[in-house]
Amino acid sequence: MSDLRLGEKAPNFDAETSEGKINFYDYLGDSWGILFSHPADYTPVCTTELGTVANYKAEFDKRDVKVMALSVDGLKSHEGWIKDINETQNTRVNFPIIADEDRKVSDLYGMIHPKADDTLTVRSVFVIAPDKSIKMTLTYPASTGRNFDELLRVIDSLQLTAYNKVATPANWKNGEDVVISPSVSNEEADKMFPKGYKVVKPYLRTTAQPELKK
Repeated sequence: MSDLRLGEKAPNFDAETSEGKINFYDYLGDSWGILFSHPADYTPVCTTELGTVANYKAEFDKRDVKVMALSVDGLKSHEGWIKDINETQNTRVNFPIIADEDRKVSDLYGMIHPKADDTLTVRSVFVIAPDKSIKMTLTYPASTGRNFDELLRVIDSLQLTAYNKVATPANWKNGEDVVISPSVSNEEADKMFPKGYKVVKPYLRTTAQPELKK
C-alpha cells in the first residue's frame, strides 16, 4: 500500500474514465486538483457525494480546482451510475470518474486499506497544488460521506497561505482574520501588513486576511 505524504509529488497516471482516456497531469495542467475515491458504484453515500461535487462546480471553478473521482468498477457501470446520479441528485456529472478495475491508481495512491476492505477503496481525498505536490490528504470510512464545504474551506486556506506568510486559525473561514507566520519579524510585519496587526502573544499575531497573491 502506498504511503504518500504531504509535500511529495502526486504520482502521475493514465486512466480510462467516464470522459475518455486521461493523463492525470495533463488534465490538471496548471490548476489545483482534487482526486477522491469511492468504494463502489451504485452505493448510496457515493451517489450523494458525486452529485454534491457536480453541484459545486462553480465553487471549484472559482478556485481554479479540477476534480477527478475514482471507483474500482468499470466504464459500463459508471455510465449507468452517472444516469442515476443525475436523476436523483438533480444535477449533471461534469467531471471524469476513473474506471480503476485493475486497481492500478488505487494502489498507487494507497486507496485500499486491507483492514477496512481488501478490495474496495476507502473514501480518500488528495488535494494537489499546481506544482503537483500533495497539500492535503483525508481518509473517511466507507460509511461516512465527505463534507465538501470543509474541502472548499481547506482549499481557501491552502491557496491563501501558499502565497502569503500567514496561517489560518481553528474554524477559520474565507474573509476572517488570519495569524502571521512566526518566521516574520515585527519589523517585516509592519511592511507586509499595512492594515496593522494585533499582538496577542509574541508568537500569536492576528491580522486581516490579505489579498490572495500568486
